[in-house]
Formats: sequence, C-alpha cells, structure tokens
Amino acid sequence: MVHSPGSSSGPQQIPVVVLAGFLGSGKTTLLNHLLHRSGGSRIGAIVNDFGSIEIDAMAVAGALGDSTVSLGNGCLCCAVDASELDVYLDRLAAPGTGIDVIVIEASGLAEPQELVRMVLASEQPGVVYGGLVEVVDAAEFDDTRARHPEIERHLALADLVVVNKLDRADDADRVLGLVREFTDRAAVVPATYGRIDPEFLFDCRPGEERVGQLSFDDLHDHDAHDHSGHLHTGYDSLSFASDVPMDPRALMRFLDSRPEGLYRIKGYVDFGPYDSRNRYAVHAVGRFLRFYPEPWPAAGDRLTRLVLIGSGLDTDTLGKELEAARNDAPHADEHGMWGVLRYVQGSEEEPDAES
Repeated sequence: MVHSPGSSSGPQQIPVVVLAGFLGSGKTTLLNHLLHRSGGSRIGAIVNDFGSIEIDAMAVAGALGDSTVSLGNGCLCCAVDASELDVYLDRLAAPGTGIDVIVIEASGLAEPQELVRMVLASEQPGVVYGGLVEVVDAAEFDDTRARHPEIERHLALADLVVVNKLDRADDADRVLGLVREFTDRAAVVPATYGRIDPEFLFDCRPGEERVGQLSFDDLHDHDAHDHSGHLHTGYDSLSFASDVPMDPRALMRFLDSRPEGLYRIKGYVDFGPYDSRNRYAVHAVGRFLRFYPEPWPAAGDRLTRLVLIGSGLDTDTLGKELEAARNDAPHADEHGMWGVLRYVQGSEEEPDAES
C-alpha cells in the first residue's frame, strides 16, 4: 500500500508482499483472486515454484516460458532464485512498468523468514517491504503439522494468516483456534477459494473490477460457493479524520494494543509540532506496522485520515480511542516521536523482521 495511487508527494515506493504457505495451501488461488479483484491496480508477481510461469489476466498456469512476461492487464511474472531477487525487483520497480504492488509467491517449501530478510535488505530504492502473508490449508492442517512441524514457526512470523479451504474442514473452529494459538498478534482471516479482500494487503485503485476467466477453484462448484460479489460481508470498517494533530505516544499506545480482529490500518497521520514538514503514511497488516514520512502536498488541508478494517470490531470504542489520541498539548517534546520512528524503515530505531 505505502502511498495511495496518484499521490502528489513524489515517487512512490512499491510495497513487496511475501505470500507463503506449504504445498497445496492455496497460494496460487489467492494470487489469482488478487489479480481478478485488484480494482485496476497493477500487480507484479514473482513466482518461485517453477522455472518460469506466465500469469494471464486471471490465472497462474503451469505453462513454461523463457523470460519475464508483461501482459495486457499489467501483471508480470517471473521465476526467481533467492540470490537474484534484487534483479527481479529492479525490473518490476522500473518506472515504465506502472506496478502498484509486488507479490512474491514463495515455493511451498521456501523459508519465508529468509525471503522477508532479503526484501528488507534490498538495495532497490523503489520498493519497501509490505508484510508476510501465510496461507494455511484448513482441511489438511493436522497432516501438514505432522509433515512440516516448522509451520508453527512460520505462523509466528506472519503478519496476516489466511486460513483457506474452511469449507472442506470438518472442524473449522478448532483449526482457527489452533492457528491463533501459534500466531503472534497476526491477523487471522478465514477464507474459501482464497477469497480475501485485496484491501487487506494494498490500496486498490478506484474503478471497476476486471472481468474475465476465473481460476480453476473458482469455477469448481461455483454456484454453491459464489461469494465473489460479497468481499466485505462479515467485515467491519471505521473511517477516522481529525483536523487536530495526533499525539505520537497516544497513537502508539493505540496501535500497540490493537485488537486481534483488526486486520488492516491505512491512511495518513498529522503529528503537527512533532514534525511540521511531513505527514506519515501508515500501513498495518495484522501485527506488521510501518510509517512512511513524506512532504505535505502543497495544496489541501493538513488532516489525519485513517481507515481501519477488521472483523468483530467494536468500532465505537476504537473511534473513541482514536479521538483520545488527538494532541491537546500546546508543545511537543523532543522524545515524543521515538515510538513512531521505530517503525520508519531505514531509521536507527527500526525493528527487525520479526517485530
């Protein structure tokens, strides 16, 4: 997400989302869904499963190719070797591609922690790490844990966990409970056929959704499980705006204590006297949190604008807590921004990949 498309603040950094999960969990189906429901956003995809795989408008297929492919809908796909990740990021982040978000679909046997570290260590200035998404097969969760006990460690690293294929699980509630036990403040999103709201991961451009061929899982028993037009069903959202600057300490207390069901936070924050030059774009997916300072646009009011998305949220309480985080103090102290700066990439206070 980082910056909304069309921002006047200058060149945007492209968020890089790592999509991981063991073989058969539904990563490719989820990626298909993101491509289909991207709202006009251009997605660059780096796929680690095969030598080279083309992505068409709606589906990832096993047709081998020899090079990176740019298709009419703007989706790109290439194979990646871990040592060459920066080469592909350079290619996808080139200004002429018009890419809004990059999704790395990891191999089913990949080590997600290493991919995260590589993205964080990237020397490509046009990209920024956007979080780790782990996909879990609910129907096969017990067998997967028996074969791959490291899944518990992977879940503990994730920022968002998609518990997929819930419609095929005999005891979906038990699986969801187990997954939540293994996560560390990650957002846990239930799903069937990989269908989650893309706005959990990145800002979709306004406009009509693309229409075209659905993935194989979407086509299977489509009439019985067609929820494609109801992505927001069961989700709550809260929009917050303030013409009074936010107190950084109070806002960080709010963010550090955000409830389990709060999947996504996006928007801009005005810290007023603490930093009068910049507004701070905020991007949170589950426990993943980053602030991105950028100069205020020349025109327009200086406002804090936030959108919160989740499930089972007490929006009234969250709204009151945000209201309480507005800054009524007339003067800023020099240490007030330290908590925020810990989550600015490249700052001395930046947390490591697991924070």
